[in-house]
Amino acid sequence: MSTVTMTMSVAEKLREWWRARPQPRWLIGPMVLIIAIPIADGFLPPDIHLAHLLVVAVAITAMGTGPRPTALVGAFAVLALVGAAVERRMLATENVIVELSSLAALSVLLVFFTSLRNRRERELIRVRSVSDATQRVVLRPLPERSGPVSLASAYRSAEADSGIGGDLYAVARTGGSTRLVIGDVRGKGLATISDTAIALGAFRAAAHREMPLPELAVYVEDSVRWGLREFSEPAEDVPERFVTAVLLDIPDEQPVVHVISCGHPPPLLLRPGATTATPLAVPEPAPPLGLGVISEETYTPASFPFAPGDRLLLYTDGVTEARDPRGVFYPLAERVAAWADHRPDQLLRRITADLETYAGGRLNDDMAMIALERDGLPAAA
Repeated sequence: MSTVTMTMSVAEKLREWWRARPQPRWLIGPMVLIIAIPIADGFLPPDIHLAHLLVVAVAITAMGTGPRPTALVGAFAVLALVGAAVERRMLATENVIVELSSLAALSVLLVFFTSLRNRRERELIRVRSVSDATQRVVLRPLPERSGPVSLASAYRSAEADSGIGGDLYAVARTGGSTRLVIGDVRGKGLATISDTAIALGAFRAAAHREMPLPELAVYVEDSVRWGLREFSEPAEDVPERFVTAVLLDIPDEQPVVHVISCGHPPPLLLRPGATTATPLAVPEPAPPLGLGVISEETYTPASFPFAPGDRLLLYTDGVTEARDPRGVFYPLAERVAAWADHRPDQLLRRITADLETYAGGRLNDDMAMIALERDGLPAAA
C-alpha cells in the first residue's frame, strides 16, 4: 500500500469516527433547546405550546454530526416532548400525539439522510485518494533541482475534484543534460488521462538515453501514435487525438537550451533586469504528436541562449486562454516580465494568484506550468 493510500485510509477512518461520536460544539445548542423548551412551556399559558420547536434541536444536530448523535438528540427530544405533555396532563390529547409522531418520524428521516451523507463523503474520500494516487503515478512531482537547473511546477485540472487532466510535464536526467517536456492533450479533464499517460510514458522511456533531441522526438511521436491507436475505443476518431508539446534539452556545460516545438505555445525567457519576456519561437515547428510524423528531418531543434541567472517559463494554453469578465485573454508575457527576478517557486505562485484574480476564479481548462532557472555552470565549463 502506498503512502498516499495509507494516509487517506487513516484520514477516512478518523473522519468516520469523528462523525459517529457526539461532537460537543454541535450538541451544546440542541441540548440547551431540549432542556429550555419544556421548562419554558410549563410557565406559559395553556393556549401557548412551544414543545413542537424541539424539532429544531434535531435539525441542528443533523447539520453538523452523523447519524448516531442525531438519533441520540432525537430520542432526547421525544422524551422532552413526552415530559412536557405529562406535566400539562395532555399526553393523550390528539395534538400531542400528532406532535410526537411527527417528531419521531422526522428524527428517523434525519438519521437516514445523515447516514447517506456520510456514505457519500466516504465515497468522495476514496475517489480523491484514487485521484491522488493516480496523479503520483502518472504525473510525478518534479525534483527541485536537476543538474545546474532549479525547477518548480504548478498544475490545476479542469475537474474540480481531480488532480490530473489533459496537461502533462516531466523531467529526465541524462549524463550531461536535463531534458523536459510539457504538453497538452486534446480535450480536458479526466477523459484525457489515458492520452496523458501514453505521452508521459513515451517520454520517460526514452528521455534518459543518450540520443539526439530530434531522435527523441521521433521516438515519442511513434510511441504516442501507436498508443493512441492501440488504446482507443472503436467509436473514437483516432486522427482527432493528438498532443501538443515542447521538448527541451539543457546541457550542463553550455549556456544554451535546445527546443523542439510540436504545435505548443513557445516558452518564455526571463532575464534579470529585463522589462519584457522573450518568447522562444522555434523557426520550424513540427506538427503535434500523434499525427503520424515519423521523419527525423521534421524535428529541427532551435538553440537559444540560457545563461546563469536566466529563467524559463513553460506553460499550456490553459494559462494564456484564461479570460477576464470581458472575454480578454490573459496577457502572460506582459504580466510575467514584472516578476523576472523571482525564484521559480515564487514566480509560479505569483502567476497563479494573478491568473485567478484576472479570471475571477473561472478557470475552465487544465493548466500546467514549469519555471526553471539556471543557477550556474560546472567548474569545467
